[in-house]
Amino acid sequence: MDNRKQLLEQIKIVINKIEKEYGNELDDGILQTIYIRYKNALEILENEMNINEINITGGVRAYMDSYSDYQNPLLGEMHIAEKMLNVLV
Repeated sequence: MDNRKQLLEQIKIVINKIEKEYGNELDDGILQTIYIRYKNALEILENEMNINEINITGGVRAYMDSYSDYQNPLLGEMHIAEKMLNVLV
């Protein structure tokens, strides 16, 4: 599997975790921002648009600054996605 497809799958993992764990908290705040950025990234990857338009970098830090839940597995998945994106751009 190529790097772009791997990133697409990782983005889906993050989106699924956010929807499953925080579905009722996506109306505002940093979670909404992170969620929107990941949904935009998914659209970019699925439509084979320019990956330079993906803006997920910094989501881990933003989450930690807002929630201080450093052990949340979502952070690990987001970190993987950010690293994958950095390899591609």
